[in-house]
Amino acid sequence: MAAAAAEKTRSRGSPKAIKFLFGGLAGMGATFFVQPLDLVKNRMQLSGQGGRAKEYKTSFHAVTTILKAEGIGGIYTGLSAGLLRQATYTTTRLGIYTILFEKLTKADGTPPNFFMKAGIGMTAGAIGAFVGTPAEVSLIRMTADGRMPADQRRGYTNVFNALLRMTREEGLVTLWRGCVPTMARAVVVNAAQLSSYSQSKQFLLSLSYFNDNILCHFCASMISGLVTTAASMPVDIAKTRIQNMRIIDGKPEYRNGLDVLLRVTRQEGFFSLWKGFTPYYARLGPHTVLTFIFLEQMNKYYKLYFLDQ
Repeated sequence: MAAAAAEKTRSRGSPKAIKFLFGGLAGMGATFFVQPLDLVKNRMQLSGQGGRAKEYKTSFHAVTTILKAEGIGGIYTGLSAGLLRQATYTTTRLGIYTILFEKLTKADGTPPNFFMKAGIGMTAGAIGAFVGTPAEVSLIRMTADGRMPADQRRGYTNVFNALLRMTREEGLVTLWRGCVPTMARAVVVNAAQLSSYSQSKQFLLSLSYFNDNILCHFCASMISGLVTTAASMPVDIAKTRIQNMRIIDGKPEYRNGLDVLLRVTRQEGFFSLWKGFTPYYARLGPHTVLTFIFLEQMNKYYKLYFLDQ
């Protein structure tokens, strides 16, 4: 009887389309707040490429330099690409994660264990990354453009202009350039982020100090963001450099992600794989916090005004 009641409750969950929609909207809402940090992170990862002198000494130096050279609008360069990335990548990964999580939750309400959550996160992340790679390539190129001399800039006006020009000038497959490291990064990020968020939230709720509210979601998200930053930065720098690279005399600057990692280590030092740790976490931490807060609040009000009626 209890199992039947639990099954009835689960059957009244949000429709799959709503899960996908809320996932994308949550990510897009967070992007409005963290796009400047994403730009700084990308610029820091490209600074000092190939052993050249670093353009930015610190994250603060990067921000002040960008503001001085490009103005307030400059720090929001690539916003359209960031929003499209969330509309594709985040919609797909959070939607798939939520569906699989519910499928693997037992009839008595027992959630999947840590390793199952990690597997769900990796699956959702890889699929989402493949879908979102064209927007990711556009974002990397648009945010990197301002650091180049005027005559070497690509000059994309928005994400759709970037997609059309890349297809016309470099071929359709260019939209999926760096797809493998992008998917590898997503596997690492989602295994760390989604599973550690769920695990952190469960742990915090097991304590007597927390209830299932915004404070709990905030704390779980900050823990999740820190774990994700430490785990994913080396893969992220490989992704960034491949997607921004140019073809010189018919040859790409890098052969693959492993080539990036080896050359960065050899030319710039081992710890350069974590170059830009501060803006990376400053971007990923708040984005994780805001995404899950928006998602939790949308689910809460959808349940209140639609499912419980």
